[in-house]
Amino acid sequence: MKIRSKKAKGLRIKQMTMIKLIGINSLLVFLTFQTFAQEVSVNQEEKVYKNVAGRELVVDMFSTSTTLQKSANPAIALFHGGGWVSGDRKEFYEVCRRYARKGFVTFSFQYRLSRNEDNTYPDPDITLVECVKDARSAIRWLRANAEELKIDLDKIVVGGQSAGGQLALSTALIDDVNEETDNLEISPVPNALLLFSSNVNTIEAWIDMIMGDRRNEIWSISPYHNLKPNMPPAIGFRGDVDNQVLPYTVNFFRTKMIELGNYYDLITYKGRGHYLAEGNEKYATYFDEEILERTDDFLVKFGFMKPGD
Repeated sequence: MKIRSKKAKGLRIKQMTMIKLIGINSLLVFLTFQTFAQEVSVNQEEKVYKNVAGRELVVDMFSTSTTLQKSANPAIALFHGGGWVSGDRKEFYEVCRRYARKGFVTFSFQYRLSRNEDNTYPDPDITLVECVKDARSAIRWLRANAEELKIDLDKIVVGGQSAGGQLALSTALIDDVNEETDNLEISPVPNALLLFSSNVNTIEAWIDMIMGDRRNEIWSISPYHNLKPNMPPAIGFRGDVDNQVLPYTVNFFRTKMIELGNYYDLITYKGRGHYLAEGNEKYATYFDEEILERTDDFLVKFGFMKPGD
């Protein structure tokens, strides 16, 4: 009887071990499926946000089924770089997906470029002024359609890379430059700013060339020359050997921002140039996962995300 009892006990142990292993394997399969589902569950939709000069300007919207079930999600709107003559909204697609998975509704905006049909530049009919008008129209469109887009009017974050950073800043600063068809009763001012190697001062030769015969308007669209108090909180990332947005211009910008009482967290990377993450295969060359994690900390600090999202 003792022998049979030992055998029975051993059999029960083996059975329990097998059950545990099956349970663990099932859990691993479930978690793998969940992770996979998370990776593929971001929806992308193209929308027209503006009609101007006989053309449609579009935006790509990224969301998940979870966020669309809510009525007021935080939003991130992004403008690509390219010196106002090139670049593509596709540069932000992967980061839009990243933040969509974190509970945001995200947008990557097209805007007019100062480039001719034969790929020469500048286009005499499109200067930075037109780019700024498009950026301000874009955020007004978000606010006007907030209910349909399922976004929170008090949690709209605007960001950009390089030239796109100047456009992001213009939504908060350049009050006198607006499309004549815009509803000026709708504010384009965001609730926070994300600036990646952002241009902060348009008084430079490249921009003078793009402005052409309208170079006298160059002051009207320069972030530094239009700074004011009570701006949305901002975080900026730059390399200390950037040869396109010169470090001293960013230092002047930071000093003036602080003097005016604005929140501006400037993060400098030693040895990095304009393309902060050159060679990064997942995201655009302006940022990597470490930079985005610092961005996450900023968004948590100001209530756009919860810790751990």
